[in-house]
Amino acid sequence: MDRRTLLVGGGATVGLLLAWAIWPRSYRASLNTAPGETAFNAFLKIDRSGQVVVIVPQTEMGQGVTTLLPQILADELGADWRTVGVQSAPIGPLYANILLAREWLANDWSRLAGEAGEWTIDQYATRRALMLTGAGTSVPMFHQPYREAGAAARVLLCKAAAARWDVAWESCDIQNGIISDGGQRRLKLGEVVEDAATFDLPEILPFRQAEVDRLAGQELPRLDTPSKIDGSHNFAADIRLPDMVFASIRQGPIGDAVLKSVNEGAAKSVTGFLKLVRRDRWVAAVASNWWAANKALDLADPVFTLSGRPVDSAGMEAALEQAFSGSGERLYAQGDPQPLFGDATILASEYRVRPGLHLALEPMCATARIGEDSAEIWMATQAPGLARAAIARALGLSAEAVTLYPLHAGGGYGRRMDFEAGVQAALLSREMGRPVQLLWSRLEDVIQDRPSAPAHARMAGKLGRNGAIEGWSAKVAAPCALTQTWARIAHGKLPHEAGADASGTSTRLAVAGMELPYAVPNWAVDHFPADVGLPLGFARGNAHLHGAFFTESFMDELAHQAQMEAMSFRIQMLGGNPRLAHCLTTVGAMGGWQGGIEGSGQGLAAHVMNGAFIAVMVEAGMAEGKLQVSRIVAAVDGGDQVNPDIARQQVESGLIHGLAFAMGASVPYAKGMPTRAMLGRMGLPRLGDVGEVTVELIRSTAPPAGLTDLGAPLVAPAVANALFTTAGRRFRTLPLLMEG
Repeated sequence: MDRRTLLVGGGATVGLLLAWAIWPRSYRASLNTAPGETAFNAFLKIDRSGQVVVIVPQTEMGQGVTTLLPQILADELGADWRTVGVQSAPIGPLYANILLAREWLANDWSRLAGEAGEWTIDQYATRRALMLTGAGTSVPMFHQPYREAGAAARVLLCKAAAARWDVAWESCDIQNGIISDGGQRRLKLGEVVEDAATFDLPEILPFRQAEVDRLAGQELPRLDTPSKIDGSHNFAADIRLPDMVFASIRQGPIGDAVLKSVNEGAAKSVTGFLKLVRRDRWVAAVASNWWAANKALDLADPVFTLSGRPVDSAGMEAALEQAFSGSGERLYAQGDPQPLFGDATILASEYRVRPGLHLALEPMCATARIGEDSAEIWMATQAPGLARAAIARALGLSAEAVTLYPLHAGGGYGRRMDFEAGVQAALLSREMGRPVQLLWSRLEDVIQDRPSAPAHARMAGKLGRNGAIEGWSAKVAAPCALTQTWARIAHGKLPHEAGADASGTSTRLAVAGMELPYAVPNWAVDHFPADVGLPLGFARGNAHLHGAFFTESFMDELAHQAQMEAMSFRIQMLGGNPRLAHCLTTVGAMGGWQGGIEGSGQGLAAHVMNGAFIAVMVEAGMAEGKLQVSRIVAAVDGGDQVNPDIARQQVESGLIHGLAFAMGASVPYAKGMPTRAMLGRMGLPRLGDVGEVTVELIRSTAPPAGLTDLGAPLVAPAVANALFTTAGRRFRTLPLLMEG
C-alpha cells in the first residue's frame, strides 16, 4: 500500500490522516543558544571556545545515556572528548522516540487507525512529541540520528575551514577537535564555528570510514561521573528555590479511594506545619521542612472510603485462575501443537509470577513554582511531553505555558513513565502561592507503586523420538501492564479505571518474551487477559520478566525428561539462531559448565530481547533456608556497542536486578495495602548475596541493541534451574522462595 492510499482511504481515520498530511513534515530545532554558541542541528551546539554541547532527549536513570549518545555524535564529529558536555533537550517533535512508540502502540493503533499502521504511529508520536525513555530503546532509536548530526557538523566545519584555505572541503578532516587539510594547516573548531553555519550540506552525507582514532567503541569515562562523585549532581529532592516549602502526601489504599476525613487539629501540633491541602483522592501536609510535613500527615490520620473489593493477593490469584475459563487469544503460533497432545507422554507444568515492585532508591518527587499564567516544574520523568501536558490540564494552562526541567533519576525502571507527583506538586504550589517540593515517603512510594504484571502459565510440551521438542503450548493468564500505563499517561485515566479498561484486551505486550527462539515445528502462545485489581506499570523487562521465566524453566524440565543436558538440548534446536547458540557455548566455556548434573548447583537460561541475545549461567544453592548465588556468568551479543564498559554495566545491573526479582522485590497484599513497605523486608539481595558477576560481550558487527533490560528477565529461570540440581524439586513461582 502506498502513502496516497493511506491518505484517501481508511474509513473513520481519513480525517485524521488528511489533517496530518498537510502538517509540516520538517521541524526546526528550537534550541536556545548562549552568546557565542551556534546550533548546528537539534542535537548539537558548539561555541567559539570549541566547547561541544550535545543535546540529549532521553532521561538519565543510571543507564549511561547521557554519555552514549554524546559519544556517538562526538565520534562522527571528530571532537575532543574533554570538550564534550551534555544538555537536556527541550520538549519537541524532533526528539520523539518513534521506536518505543511503535512497540507500545502497535496494538492500539491497529484498532484505531486500521490500515494506517506504522506510518500513523510515527506521525502520532512525532506530533505529540512522545519523548519516551524505556525498554532499552535509546541507542537503537537515536544511533543513526546522532551519527548524522555529527557527520553534518563535521562537513560544515570542514567547508568553513576549506574556504579559508582555498582547498576542497573533501580534503579536510577533524580529529580530536582540530580541523586539518592533511598538511600543516590546522584550525580549532571554535575558530570557524560561526562561518560553518552559513554553508549548505551535500546531498549525500559522508560518514567516517577510518577505523583508527575513533571514539566509538572506546570505554570512555561517563560524563556524569564527576558531578555524582563531588555531590554537585542535582536530583529532584536537591532542588532549592527562594521561599520554597515542603510537602508529603497520602493517597489512601489501592483502588477507587476517596478522602473521607482528616484530623487537622492534630497536624497543627507539629512545629513548622503550615497547611493541609485536601483533594478528592489525596491529602497533603505542607510545612517548612519535609520531616514536619510527613509527621503532621501521620498525626492527621487520613481516612479514605474505598469502593469495590480491596486488592489482596488471594483475589489476584483467583482472578488469574478465572481468566483461564475464557477462550483466550492465540498471539504467536507456528503449526498446531494441539493434535500432538492426545496421549500421556506430554509434560505439563504450571508457573506463577507475583507482581514485582520498582523500589527505586529515589521515591517519587517533584518541585513546582506556579505563576499567574505560567508554571515551572523540576522532576525526573520518562515521558516529559506527556507529563507537561497533564500538568497543563490540571492547572488550566496551555502546554506552552508550562516549563518542565527534566532531571536525572535516582533509578526509574519504568516507574517514572507515570508522573502523578508532578501534577500534585503543581496543584500544591498553586494552593500555597509559593514553590513547593513534594516528596513521597517510602511507604507511600510502595503503596502507590505500579508493579510489573503478575501472571500464571500452563505449559505443555511433547518430545519427539530424537529428544527434540515436537510440540509446545503456552497458555498465559496475565493483565497487560503497558496498556494500563498508556491509558493513564496518555488519556488521563485513573489507575483503577485504566486497569478495568484494559482487562479484556489481549496483546502481545502481555506475553513478550514467549516467542520461541528454538526451532519447534508446532508451537503456540495463547493469552488470557485478567483483571487483578492492582494498577500495574512499565517495568524493567516488562512482560519478559515472566515470559523468560516460563519459557526457560520449562525448557529445563523438557531437557530433564529427554535425559539430555540442558545446553545440548537447547543448542540442537538453535540451528536457525547461531547468535544465541554462540552465547550459550560461550557462557558454558566461561563458567565451566558441568552439564547441570545432580548436586552441581549450576543452571542455564537463554533469551532474545529487542535484537540482543544473552545466555546466563549461575551457581546457586540453599543455606539455612536462604538462597545464595555464588556466581553469575553472562555472554551477550548486543551488536556493535558504542561503549563496552557501559554496556557491561547495563547487563551487570540488569542481572542483579533480576536476582532481586528471583529473591524478593514483591509483597503480599491485604485490604488494599501491601503488607510491608521497608526495603529491608523486601528480600532484596545484599552485596554478600550476589557473588561474582562476569559479563562477556561477544564481538559483533550488527547494529547496537539496547541492553538496559536484557539481564533482568533471565536470572530467575537460571537460578530456578540451578536449585533443581541441589534440591531435587522444581521452583515454579517467583519470587522463588514464596512457595515455601
